[in-house]
Amino acid sequence: MLPTTRPIDSTAAAHERVYRALRTQVMHGEIAPGAALTLRGIGKQFDVSMTPAREAVRRLVAEGALFLSSSGRVSTPELSNERIEELATLRALLEPELASRALPRAHFALIERLEAINQGVSQMVARHDASGYIRMNLEFHRTLYLRAQAPAMLAMTETVWLQLGPTMRALYGRLNRKDPPYHHKLILAALKAGDEPGLRLAVRTDVTQGLRLLRS
Repeated sequence: MLPTTRPIDSTAAAHERVYRALRTQVMHGEIAPGAALTLRGIGKQFDVSMTPAREAVRRLVAEGALFLSSSGRVSTPELSNERIEELATLRALLEPELASRALPRAHFALIERLEAINQGVSQMVARHDASGYIRMNLEFHRTLYLRAQAPAMLAMTETVWLQLGPTMRALYGRLNRKDPPYHHKLILAALKAGDEPGLRLAVRTDVTQGLRLLRS
């Protein structure tokens, strides 16, 4: 009889499930900046043992989604002004380039899809749903950037989003939005017109203007 590998597979599957769920929560701002997390609490939340919880935390610390102090305390990042500026600069470099690379493949079906997502953004604004707003906003950008066919660049961008997630939640509260992002309309207009310089400018302004406010 062949030895079973189910326990190993089960642990690996649990680790991946916890990792993906926690990663999504952090990226969408569902956990506040500086919030403390414990392996016991994570295990209880996801109904797993300490091992998959520990592995998920280890990966998220490596990605910058979580912070591990010298005392072993795990928390979501509280970003300094300098760090916010650095991450805003990365977004300003990466995302206009992704949008530019996507432009030749921005066919009518994609623009329709982006318009539908933007309606979802509007609904989240109307509901004052901060994490829902962040989720739909990132979906708008990711849907466009996937057409760039630049997976390494997109992976780097998502790592930046991940580090900014809790801070974006704080930003949403400060902006007190009543309307969807104005620059999304400019992005859509530039895509329809095939306007590459206009697209770059609209994306750059959209992804950086809010973050700059957090430095004040």
